[in-house]
Amino acid sequence: MTNHPRLTLLTTLIASMCLMPAAWPAEDGWSVPRTPDGRPDLQGVWANNSATPMERPDSLEDRDRLTDAEVEQLKARSEKLFNGETDAAFGDAVYTAALAGDDEHISYDPTTGNYNHFWVVERDFDNRTSLVVDPPDGKIPALTPEAEQRTEARRAYLEEHPADSYTDRINSDRCITYGVPFLGAGYNGYFQVSQTPDTVVILQEMIHEARVIPLDGRPHLDPAIRQWTGDPRGRWEGDTLVVETSNFSSKSRFLQSSENLQLLERFTRTGPETLQWRLTITDPTTWIKPWSVEILLSKSEDDIFEYACHEGNYAMEGILAGARSDEMAQGAGGK
Repeated sequence: MTNHPRLTLLTTLIASMCLMPAAWPAEDGWSVPRTPDGRPDLQGVWANNSATPMERPDSLEDRDRLTDAEVEQLKARSEKLFNGETDAAFGDAVYTAALAGDDEHISYDPTTGNYNHFWVVERDFDNRTSLVVDPPDGKIPALTPEAEQRTEARRAYLEEHPADSYTDRINSDRCITYGVPFLGAGYNGYFQVSQTPDTVVILQEMIHEARVIPLDGRPHLDPAIRQWTGDPRGRWEGDTLVVETSNFSSKSRFLQSSENLQLLERFTRTGPETLQWRLTITDPTTWIKPWSVEILLSKSEDDIFEYACHEGNYAMEGILAGARSDEMAQGAGGK
């Protein structure tokens, strides 16, 4: 697990974002560093350790920002709840636990417990109440009827067949991919960017996934050719790197998305320590309308570590062995 500098806080927030939003202003007295070919230099390691939840909590309805005093209160609660001795918390759980003000954090795995929070990177709090910036209510749009049926069918199948075979498990359990976009914060949420005049490569720490993004104007692959992480194409719009990705495999899953998922990403340096990452997510067979997310990546001096997933994947062995044990117990009249 890598450490990182604390995320630089910005002073303004765009309440909503359309497909082609304007970039935030750069920090005063700072200019964008450039590569030898004159493009913005996005290279280096960037960390997503934001505590801001994906969706706005119901208790903060109609509030897209907290006051500075409220942020300090959240930080204090978080430090008390996750002092290194409690069970680790992941994803939005750090923020929601601090917001609730509970005296203790309930483990996400109360049956077996989990390693303690000492091993998890410190999270960054700022004034925002959701990563979702469009719709303005900070909520992911509703699923389409088709997606609801698809999701329910999948849930019902897995309830009856959680681990008949390794193919029943999610892609990350199988060490295939954590998918694109990987929005998880606080747990290997690190990205290394490398550039040439005609290509950008974004290496995700999770399962060392490398996204190779051509900038030479070539067309997308034939729609019949599908890939785990889609088929990205990039271009520069001023000082912003724009990446459009399509051609996802039907076996790829971002939330409840289908192979019709399309991403529009915009990467803009807004300061020496901040890379603004904006995403618009479109899948008309999954959500009733497109939605947008804004993440502030912070510059890290740490290296990307090897993510040795397949090597010694004891989790899969344990999952399948546990399922066989449950089946034997049920066959013997057990519960």
